[in-house]
Amino acid sequence: MSVAQIISWFVAAITFGTVIMYGCIGETINQKAGGLNLGVPGVMQIGGIASLACAFIYESSVVQPSAFVGMILCLLSTLIASALAGLLYAFLTVTLKVNQNVTGLTLTIFGTGVANFFGGNMMKLSGGVGTISVATTSSAFRAKLPFLFGKFGAFGSILLSHGWMVYVALILAFLVQYFLNRTRTGLNLRAVGENPATADAAGINVTKYKYLASLVGCMICGLGGLFYVMDYIKGTWANDSAIEALGWLAVALVIFTSWKPKNATWGAYLFGLCYWAYIYIPTGFSRFLAARMKLQSATYMQNLYKMLPYVVTIVVLCAVSKRKKKENLAPSSLGLSYFREER
Repeated sequence: MSVAQIISWFVAAITFGTVIMYGCIGETINQKAGGLNLGVPGVMQIGGIASLACAFIYESSVVQPSAFVGMILCLLSTLIASALAGLLYAFLTVTLKVNQNVTGLTLTIFGTGVANFFGGNMMKLSGGVGTISVATTSSAFRAKLPFLFGKFGAFGSILLSHGWMVYVALILAFLVQYFLNRTRTGLNLRAVGENPATADAAGINVTKYKYLASLVGCMICGLGGLFYVMDYIKGTWANDSAIEALGWLAVALVIFTSWKPKNATWGAYLFGLCYWAYIYIPTGFSRFLAARMKLQSATYMQNLYKMLPYVVTIVVLCAVSKRKKKENLAPSSLGLSYFREER
């Protein structure tokens, strides 16, 4: 494998990993408050299609669209749409006490349907499959850091050749880590996730914290969908359920990181390396493995390589199940509804 291929592999892994890093950070906040939101894939799709629809309408109605204005409109539309999804989840699970697993899966199905419906209609309006293009707005999200891009050789090519949302995700991961562990509000939120009855007895408003965790968590998840649409696939839409798959990887990454957002800064990129391994692993090595495994063709190995992120997840789940330290385990009330009258 050449140096150029290694650089390309790492660049692809970082871009890919950023999508699931946003989903992981948002879901971690939700789970720390006791909410098991399996609707992350749906929320990410809602955030992605909201940004694309906003940019599409804006660029279609303006003769000379501004990249900056389009970027701001996309961010606002994504945050609002994702917050509404989080509000719906919180209302069903916190107020109505609906089963969290069922609600999350329903939200994923709902988000997928809504996104593909509007994505399909925009394709028809723009002329057909693959013709949606919001290049002006997308360019604002893919803009490189002008004072760093092109410098520091291979190191710069790997770490400094990305859009600004990659670096926002890294900063956000450490900020959320600090918030959860070093602030009173964050400690109160963790108390709600560990033992809501005790937190309630201590004067903490359990309902408020659960609602806020759902809203903020879903807003961050939605940014993952925005990044995928505007940066990863350069301002278009694809009905291939790719965002849904990334959303499930984000949920798995929460467990992989032991509910510590700072660990997502490397865990997400590891998932990215595993995901793209089938492209960059040398053909000779694939042929060698295929011969050893008595496969008819080395191309069969690509399907095995595509399994790597999920195999890594299973291995980590097994390892996590054996951990004895409390800080490495899930919140005690994760997925459980809180009934105040039973306190």
